[in-house]
Amino acid sequence: MHGVKRTRQAADELEARKRRERVKIEEFNNLTQSVLSKKKNRDWSPEALNATTRLLQVNPEFYTVWNYRRNILVHGIFVNRSAEERKNLLSDELSMTMSQLKAHPKIYWIWNHRRWCLETVPEGPGSEGEPDVLGWKQSVWDKELLVVERMLDADSRNFLAWDYRRYVLGSMPTSRPEASELVYTSKKIESNFSNFSAWHQRSKVLSSLWAQGLLDEEKSREDEYDLLRNAMYTDPSDQSVWMYHRWLVGTSGGKVLLEREIAVIQELLDEQPDSKWCMESIVHYKRLLLRNCASEVDVGALSTDCRTLLKTLEDLDPARRKRYQDLAQGLRE
Repeated sequence: MHGVKRTRQAADELEARKRRERVKIEEFNNLTQSVLSKKKNRDWSPEALNATTRLLQVNPEFYTVWNYRRNILVHGIFVNRSAEERKNLLSDELSMTMSQLKAHPKIYWIWNHRRWCLETVPEGPGSEGEPDVLGWKQSVWDKELLVVERMLDADSRNFLAWDYRRYVLGSMPTSRPEASELVYTSKKIESNFSNFSAWHQRSKVLSSLWAQGLLDEEKSREDEYDLLRNAMYTDPSDQSVWMYHRWLVGTSGGKVLLEREIAVIQELLDEQPDSKWCMESIVHYKRLLLRNCASEVDVGALSTDCRTLLKTLEDLDPARRKRYQDLAQGLRE
């Protein structure tokens, strides 16, 4: 580690550490062989389940063992159990994976096992036709949404947690109003503008609400532009803001809107003359004008403006010099 003085270990200390590591490796190999042997022999016993627990604690990315664990539950542990007993066993599984996620929040196979648990929860406590027939299911899905929110409180940019949140929202027996997700994403974005996942989630929710006619599209778009201007002026170097802006413009980018947004960004560029993203965005939108509205604009002036900005970007961002040169060559005279 930087800034930490390295100390030389004595030969006996090094040898002792190597012995401990060899013991751990041998224990892991023996446990792996034992579990895979049980799997081959279709051992669905509680002892086999416990063995998978120990192995997954050491290596939670061992997807074969996760698959085997589900088979043990289905073909062994759940057999001759009541619906309530199966529900309680699945709750234990969710608790086990929760402890795993705290240590390994970005391992796909843990999230995958939670999905299986949620989808396997039986109906109850009521019978078919009774009001509480989905009571157990709704309860675990409501709790799961709270789990995901706690995960995102700990790491608001965990893309796996965001993807899982979309899955939970789309799978709940009783759906939540989509508009409530706008409130949630607003909270996450306001706490940290540099959150690609929150902006992405917002774009998906807005697209759905607009398509269903559940939101005043014209007004909500203007609200989004207000939010973006605040974010742009707060941190002009934040790429996630500019990517969302491009999505928003791209879904309704007529000539009037493009010219308005170019003017807004130009004002910011006047204040932040070295802003790479301001320059890139102006070039992007002026190229859209050239492509889509050539008969209504001054092609020569726009092309000259773009070349000037691209030349500045070559000096400001030399790692992407060739890209800027390619863009300049593609401009119309």
